[in-house]
Parts: sequence; structure tokens; C-alpha cells
Amino acid sequence: AVVSTQSAHYGRESKFEVAKTGCFLRSAQHLLLPSLAQLRPTVQLKQTTLLRHTRLLTDMADSEPKLSKNELKRRQKLEQKEKAKAAKEATRAADEATKGPKKEEEPLEPGKYHEHRCKTILGYKEAGETPYPHKFHVSIALTHFIEKYKDLKDGEHGEEVVSVAGRVHSIRESGAKLRFYDLRGEGTKIQVMANASFSTQDFEQTHSRVHRGDIIGCKGFPGKTKKGELSIIPQEVHILTPCLHMLPTLHYGFKDKESRFRQRYLDLIMNEEVRNKFYTRSRIINYIRKFLDNMGFLEVETPMMNMVAGGATAKPFVTHHNDLNMDLFMRVAPELYLKMLVVGGLDRVYEIGRNFRNEGIDMTHNPEFTSMEFYMAYADYNDLMEITEEMISGLAKAITGSYLVQYTPMGSDEPITIDYTPPFKRIKMIPELERLLEVTFPAASTLQEESSRQFLDDLCVKHNIDCSAPRTSARMIDKLTGDLIEVQCNNPTFIVEHPQLMCPLAKYHRDIPGLTERFECFVATKEIANAYTELNDPFVQRAQFEKQALDKAAGDDEAQMVDENFCTSLEYGLPPTGGFGLGVDRLVMFLTNSCNIKEVLLFPAMKPEESKTEES
Repeated sequence: AVVSTQSAHYGRESKFEVAKTGCFLRSAQHLLLPSLAQLRPTVQLKQTTLLRHTRLLTDMADSEPKLSKNELKRRQKLEQKEKAKAAKEATRAADEATKGPKKEEEPLEPGKYHEHRCKTILGYKEAGETPYPHKFHVSIALTHFIEKYKDLKDGEHGEEVVSVAGRVHSIRESGAKLRFYDLRGEGTKIQVMANASFSTQDFEQTHSRVHRGDIIGCKGFPGKTKKGELSIIPQEVHILTPCLHMLPTLHYGFKDKESRFRQRYLDLIMNEEVRNKFYTRSRIINYIRKFLDNMGFLEVETPMMNMVAGGATAKPFVTHHNDLNMDLFMRVAPELYLKMLVVGGLDRVYEIGRNFRNEGIDMTHNPEFTSMEFYMAYADYNDLMEITEEMISGLAKAITGSYLVQYTPMGSDEPITIDYTPPFKRIKMIPELERLLEVTFPAASTLQEESSRQFLDDLCVKHNIDCSAPRTSARMIDKLTGDLIEVQCNNPTFIVEHPQLMCPLAKYHRDIPGLTERFECFVATKEIANAYTELNDPFVQRAQFEKQALDKAAGDDEAQMVDENFCTSLEYGLPPTGGFGLGVDRLVMFLTNSCNIKEVLLFPAMKPEESKTEES
């Protein structure tokens, strides 16, 4: 009767009730079957009916989940958790609606970043804020901060309130109430550990505005993290100058040379080794200045624009003076003015300054460059070689700590060692060319003759020495020397006693006619210095200028002009004098392991980007 009743009403039962019915029927089947077996003859029909209904309800129960008490409890708990989670989300949504819209995520593409940042800063200005304040008081420099508080213990902070400033290079978050910045300036860096518990500002609003590249000021306590990182724990953080452009990532850096030279400001922000090179450059110039000051030299300044381009064999830049309505030449060297000062009684003078030469741009040449020239009365080229050895070797040791300096030439992966230990090697130019070429040169006094010019021309052709027109004797000897002798000079080396036709301002050799008392100093196959006993005979000087004028008329743009004012000054009397010129940029290259002169010039000459685009 029970089975029939459950069967008739199973369609109206819940799943739970059907499951209970199934369990009940299994138990009933287990208890009734033995008795039914004994009464089989009489109740066969009833048993068959019972089994049919039992199987029907059992199958229905098996098709539904078999839920134990533990499962029912587990499901009830899960349902309660879901309800609690939904209530929490609803509360959070209500809080965010109260706080306002979520901070807009910044674009990662540099152009869009710049546009987004500009809009943000302009929004601050429209709201009456000052994103570019006039002043922020810095009570201690970063270098002094490190020195003063380096002995703090791990995990403690001082009580003294200080203020520092610098550029943010990286930002790290550690939860909503703690942020870390790397603050850089003055060639060093410290950490900013911004903790909401120390802040006197709206922490989230203040720090959500700080981006990489921004210049910020921090006022707070010095301290160290538990890991020993020296930090400032700010009470206040102020953006002093926002950075509108996206900085290159610290991982990839800023390495493209073309971009680095054009955007030197960004190069200096990103690359510490570049900043260090220019600190070293300053130290080199200061060493040279102090060396000469200690020898009693007077530092002077001479004109940058001249009516005559003189003082060196080089092609000048031409400019125009509107008021005088005349062309002027940018100076190629200060030599003639400095010698006129010696005529005037300033026996030891020097100048460190810029020169301009309208020549090619390559790895060791820039149209404008820095030189140092000094002139010393009553000295000759032998004295100057000793002074050069003392100055250059002392400079190398002062800057690098050793006479042995590593330098990697362009195109080489292996560095060479340059030995600046004095004395330097000395090579006589003409005898060395004769040895290398296995020929005998014409007498030095006849090198200006046509027969000698033809001899040199044949030598250049025979040995594949390239010399562009005009193929004068002076130019061909210079090319032979460059291709055969200069390439040997890795350690500092003096090439001495040049032919007179190559040196219109140098004094003739006291023993060998046709030669001069001149030397050039080479390092790593490149010239760094040029010096000679100065020509002080006004008659010979005028004749040398006139020979140079003939070469200029023949098409040599680098030949010098006749400077009548200088010749007149010699007539008043120039004492026996030694003159020296140093290429500062090249010397900096060798002492900072830079194979490109652009690496040691803050703003080197570059081809305009528009021209580059047109060529492409």
C-alpha cells in the first residue's frame, strides 16, 4: 500500500522527498524479500508487482543526487558564503561611488602618454594649483645626506627633519599605504620610503600624482629600512617639476647612439656612466689649468672672430659682421694673438677655449673643439717635450690612478693598454719614412722644388697612398706620415723634426737645413699635441706666409694667409719662445675609454634630422 501510494504521488514530490522514498524502499526490499520468498507460491503476483514498483522508484532515486547529511550542511554553508560575498561587493561598489570615478589608467604608448600627461597638468592649473612652484627649500644635498646618516641602524629613523630634492627614477608600491621611490641627483641616489602613517598630506592623492621622471621635493626624517637601505621618510612630498614624457625603462635603458647625442639631456638622466665622463672631463681641464698656473702661466682670452684666418693649417668658417659690412673668419687657433702677447711682455700665457675648423666630421674630428695652447718665452721644443711628458703622464695617473690605461679602439672588442710612463718614445720623421719606404729622400732644403714634389708623388702612387688634389709636397709628406708612422704610435710618441714647408710658423732647425724644431705627440695612433720652437724672424716669417699664399692660390683651402698685423708685431721683437697646443677632446677620449669624440662633447655637431629623412 505504501509503495503504491509513493508511486502514485512521486511526480508531486520534491527531489529531497524522492530521495528519502528511494532509501525507504531499499530498506523495505531488504526486509520483505526473505518473507516473500517463503510465501512465493501464494504471493508471486504481489511480489512481482512490488519489485516492479521498487525498481521504478529506485531508478528515480538513482537519477537524482544522493545527498548525505554532511553534503547538505556543506551546501548550506556555501550558500551562506555566496550571500556574504554579494553583500561585500555591493558595499564596495557603494564606497567607490562615494569616492568618485577610479583613476584613469595611463597609456603605455609614449605619444599618448605625453598627451595624457599634458592634459593632467593643465587640469591641475585650471583647478588653481601650481604644478611648477617657484621655490623649494633644500636643507641638505643628497651626497651630504648619505654621508651624514649612513651610520643609522637598520630599522630606525632620526628625529631631525630635513628636506631633499631630486628626480624620480623608479616607483614601487607595497600595498596602499607604502611606496618607495629612487630619488637621483648630484650623481648619486637615495630611497624615499613614503609611509602613510608618517604623512601629513592626503597620502593617496599626493602619491598618485607622482610619476617616473618627475622632480620632487621631500621633507621628513632620515632612516633606514629593516634591510639597511638608507632612506628619507617623508612627511610631505611636493612635485616641483612634472616630466611630461615617458622615460625609457630602466631594464632596456637609453642606448641608441644617434638618439643619445641628439637628446643629451635624456642621456644624462638615464646613463650614469655618461655623467661620469663629463665629470672626468672637468677634472682633466682643471688639472691642466692648475699645472700651468703652478708654472707661472697667465690664463688669457683672445678673439673668436678674425679678419685673417691664421694660426693653423685648416679651412675656416666664414661669418658676416652686419655693422662693419665685412666677412670675418671664426678662429682656427689662438696662436698668433698669444704670441703677440709674448711680444708685449707676458712671457707665459695660455688659453683654453673653442676653435672652429670647417672640415669633415668623423670619430676624432668635430667642427668646433676645445684646445689648450700655451707660449713660454725663453724655451724651445726640447723644453716643451719635457713639459709635455710631465703634464700628460701626471694627468693620466691623477685621473686613472695608474700610468697604464685601458682603451678600446673603434672596431675592436679587445682593449689595448696605453703606457703613459715617461719618457715618451721619439721618432724623426724623414729618417723613419726612409727606413719604412727603403728610399732616400731629397735634401730637406729642396723639398719645395718640383723634382722633389714628383718624387713624393711617385712614392704615393707606388705605395697606394691616397692624397687628394692639390698634391703639394707638404700634403703628400703628411699623408705618408699618417699611413706609415702614426699607425705605430699606441703609447705616447713624439714625431719630431718636420720639413719646413709643412710648418710656416715653426723655427727652422738649428742643425739641419730645411727641417724645423717641431714635434707632434700621438696616442693610440691619433695626434693629441703639436709644439715647436716659434719662428721669431720677421723676414723668414713673411716669406713662409707668402709660400702658403701660393699654395692657397693653387687650391689648398687649408693653407694660411699673410697676417700683416702679426708680421708687424714680430718686428718689435718676439723673444725665443716655445709654443704648445693640446687637443683636449681627444685626450679626454683616451682617458675615459671613448672611441668616438661625440661621447666627450656634450652637444656634438649632428646632421639635421630633416636632411637625414630626405636622404632616406
